Amino acid sequence: MLDGGGKAQAGGGRTYGIGELAEEFGLTLRTLRFYEDEGLIAPARLGTVRVYSHRDRARLKLICRGKRLGFSIGEIKDFLDLYDSDEAQVEQMRFLHTRARDRIVQLEQQLRDVQQTLKELREIDDLILAHLRQQGAEAGQG
Repeated sequence: MLDGGGKAQAGGGRTYGIGELAEEFGLTLRTLRFYEDEGLIAPARLGTVRVYSHRDRARLKLICRGKRLGFSIGEIKDFLDLYDSDEAQVEQMRFLHTRARDRIVQLEQQLRDVQQTLKELREIDDLILAHLRQQGAEAGQG
């Protein structure tokens, strides 16, 4: 069975080429190879050509989401490994819940840090503008 330009696979499943998935997910070929080297995806081989299954594509989608959320490659791998070993996905959900809460704490601290930095920069900006006005100089002239 062929689907949208994809390749036929034994059993009729849709397969994808490396370039096709790289383009779909906005990744480089090197990144896909890295994910393979790290054991996150495991495409089949036809000679030297990588052939990605629907499962590889689904895992890649999870990997990209995990990266966007700030999880490490190790955390993503642990999550995916749990997915494979726990059909009910209870342990996977517990793992993700713990990591998500940890990430929320990290991001909230980063937000406080950024807010503090912005406050300090605005204060410095105000002091500089006041100094320049006092000296009869205008901002933006050098």
